[in-house]
Amino acid sequence: MKLKEMLLYSERLFKETGYYYGLKELKLKEEDPLKFERCFARLRGAVVAARETALHISASPIVRNIGELCFALYTPEGDSIVLSTGIIVHVHTMSEAIKWMIRNDYEDDPGINDGDIFSNNDPLIGDVHPTDVHTMIPIFYKGEIVGWAGGVTHEIDIGATTPGHDPIASTSRFEDGLYLVCEKIGSNHRIHKDHRIRCQKAVRTPLYWDLDEKCRVAGCYIIRDAVLKFIEEEGIDYYKEFIREVIEDGRRIFIQRVKERLVPGRYRAVQFAAIPFKGKHPLKKASKNIFMHAPMEIEITKDGRIRLSFDGASKPGPHPFNCSETAMQGGLWVLLSQVITYDGRVNDGSYFAMEYHFPEGSWCNTKDPTASFGTPWMFLIPAYGGLFPCLSRGFFARGYREEVIAGYGPTGSMIAGGGISTILNLYFPVANFELSCVGLGASAVKDGLDWGYAMWNPESDQGDAEIWELLELGLPYLSRRVKPNTAGYGKYRGGSGWECIRVARNVKDFEIYLVSLCHLVGGGIFGGYPLNAGYLLRAHNTNLMEIFEKKMDYPIDDEIPAERKMEKLIKGEVIRNKEGVLFPTEFRDYDLIHYILFGGPGCGDPIEREPERVKEDLDGRIYTKEIAEKVFGVVAHEKDGKFVVDLKETEERRKKIREERRKKSISFEEFKKIEFENLKSLPEHVKEMFRESFELSPRFKKEFLEFYGLKEDFEIE
Repeated sequence: MKLKEMLLYSERLFKETGYYYGLKELKLKEEDPLKFERCFARLRGAVVAARETALHISASPIVRNIGELCFALYTPEGDSIVLSTGIIVHVHTMSEAIKWMIRNDYEDDPGINDGDIFSNNDPLIGDVHPTDVHTMIPIFYKGEIVGWAGGVTHEIDIGATTPGHDPIASTSRFEDGLYLVCEKIGSNHRIHKDHRIRCQKAVRTPLYWDLDEKCRVAGCYIIRDAVLKFIEEEGIDYYKEFIREVIEDGRRIFIQRVKERLVPGRYRAVQFAAIPFKGKHPLKKASKNIFMHAPMEIEITKDGRIRLSFDGASKPGPHPFNCSETAMQGGLWVLLSQVITYDGRVNDGSYFAMEYHFPEGSWCNTKDPTASFGTPWMFLIPAYGGLFPCLSRGFFARGYREEVIAGYGPTGSMIAGGGISTILNLYFPVANFELSCVGLGASAVKDGLDWGYAMWNPESDQGDAEIWELLELGLPYLSRRVKPNTAGYGKYRGGSGWECIRVARNVKDFEIYLVSLCHLVGGGIFGGYPLNAGYLLRAHNTNLMEIFEKKMDYPIDDEIPAERKMEKLIKGEVIRNKEGVLFPTEFRDYDLIHYILFGGPGCGDPIEREPERVKEDLDGRIYTKEIAEKVFGVVAHEKDGKFVVDLKETEERRKKIREERRKKSISFEEFKKIEFENLKSLPEHVKEMFRESFELSPRFKKEFLEFYGLKEDFEIE
């Protein structure tokens, strides 16, 4: 059969039987389970080895230093068999790209032949955003296509209207930068020269683009060679049967984990993202505040299925934060692989075990071919902020306390830009990826992970400051430090965040843009508090040159913003921005930029936290003395650089907190009345959000009106 026939055949078998490829029995696994597991480990080891080898062969700092890449092996029809470590968001995105080529008759034109190389970064076909670039090669054995190898890397620059890897000013596809729409970029095992020239002229950092492309191609060929060796040793018939069974096995493992660890029922959460663009965006049509609505509903069925829906989501818009269906799938799989299938099979078996609904025409499934997908993470990350808390309630109810995760910190402090180094007369990008290390939320038995997590890359790494300085030639560090009070409060606290201060040096034509938005991703669980809010701090026309020359004290933190330490140490124009958005702004020598990497949410009531643990937090600068007393009810006194807890005063303080809570508490009915009154004075961007949700989802509107006892003709005015 041709590939298109094979794909249709596979889909029909699954629809008719409910089993991947109609496999009701796993014969190979049943006949020799040890060999089955050995073969799985061998193929998975091959893709992991490809990743680890390829990133050292040739790769940009983002890829080499923190591992922003992954590789995968696919069936001939495009279903994921095994996936490497790294940005496992792409367990299914490359799958969709391969299937798109098959459905669009690529086998006939432009042809799919041994030695061909394809590339894609179009989210409407199969990707998250254009900066994640795919390379895919077909694997042939004796003239027959037996699979695909795929690799993806995150690029430093994509040639968008604003420099860097996550443009914020794009309003349409035509401002997103370079798009490769499942193009054949090579044949006879070589990249086409015209493709290389085109890409080098389309991006601001052609050297790094070229390095990453070589990395992806090298990894794909390492996988191809490993697969061909596997076939020679195990036989082609075994291989063909094995790749089907391992996906069906992944589907069954996923279902078994859901049955074992979750309680059937309906779980709901809602998340928002507020983008303060009004009066800031240079284009009139985009210069407005945006409020994104992400109502999540998860149904756990008795037969072990998960049904996920974002019914009620608001509309897309003229901004780069729109998501395609494959982007939403990517965010879903990277999270589920961390909490459901981490000890099973990370492949498309999970995809076949789930049902999902991303409403067409909403921000999470826009089909608009002109929409911008430059930075979908700005919506995608907060949208899934309710997933961990929802599933964690199921884990907790089943007794899996260790599995509970209150949520995650947003990787929302995205700094980017570029300029000319006056020393080397060379363009340099600002494409820092230390944002991949934020705080992870607490569990029901322990504190969250400090400065070491990203929802899209569970192998996160903040990277070496020295490497970033080699990439970002004109922006050396003054400091990297723990940021107090960023960890969400709770009986078990969230992971802590941190902060950076950097200074422009030897630059010209240098612009920086920065987004520091937390969106309250994950509001804590079981009484835990959310993580910290974001803000921006920068300084222009400073006296830092004089400070350095005279070896005077210079700023290394903004530990307690209210103390205004920055303003006390330097002269110049110091700007604090609570809204957290900076569009491309010129920075000159000795201008300064400060940004925060966020913490994670907490779990449980903070006044139940053991006083000794609060003391450790104080000693480690996780919290300040004021927060320890005000929130945790722990009274401590500093002595010789260490804190000593007064247990008697702590007991009294906690008793007082409980009394204050009783006085402030109101019934749910009173709360509901207050919320109803608030409907009359909503800001315009919030009203617009509700209007969009009502229009796209009659079901959401009906539930909303019934909750408040409103008539069917009610409209948000």
